Amino acid sequence: KQHHPERLLRWPEVQARVGFCKSYCYVLQHKGLFPKSIKLTEGGRAVGYLESEIDEFISNRIAQARKELTNENS
Repeated sequence: KQHHPERLLRWPEVQARVGFCKSYCYVLQHKGLFPKSIKLTEGGRAVGYLESEIDEFISNRIAQARKELTNENS
């Protein structure tokens, strides 16, 4: 398996992937339910998100939704 370097996503790309507004993601982060951002420069304001963590968040949400759907139909 080829190793790809980790990619940092800026907010517009994260929002396009998850479909949440920034403030809701902050609420989820505070509850430990959404990946934490990473400061891109020391002392700076710019942040990014690890692409792998965002992908995992999306995969987990899909799995949870499918599980809930299966339970409702049982």
